[in-house]
Amino acid sequence: MKKFAFEELPDAVSKLYGRMQEIERFLEKNKPNLSKRNSSLNALAQEKCSSNFNKSDLAQLFYILMDEKILFFDDLNQKCNRSKIQLFIENNFTYIGDSGLQTNIDTISKQFSESKGFTYKDKQIRFLENIIVILEKRREKLICW
Repeated sequence: MKKFAFEELPDAVSKLYGRMQEIERFLEKNKPNLSKRNSSLNALAQEKCSSNFNKSDLAQLFYILMDEKILFFDDLNQKCNRSKIQLFIENNFTYIGDSGLQTNIDTISKQFSESKGFTYKDKQIRFLENIIVILEKRREKLICW
């Protein structure tokens, strides 16, 4: 890209503005074709369910639900069930990333393995205690309602 001298900037900005107008006219002229293509693409794109959990906690939640046989795809084959649950999570959920923004899940296999491991037992207990507090608050709301 060419570097412009200060004196050349007004002309460069004017040319850039002209090109932007050309692009806008082209897009407006071809809008019906683009919208047909976009609606097809949007039908293919799947909206995901957002979560207030980090990736590890989301894995903990689904691992517990799977391990307790509350949710399952294949109740006879545990290995197959686990891989289907993981794929379901990856395709349908996002989590709160380190930046505080919703983040797509590339893979959740590592976090599922950590959920199963005994070395993460204390972490799972803390997670369960937090869930129990949330559920107890919910119960109190219903009782008072």
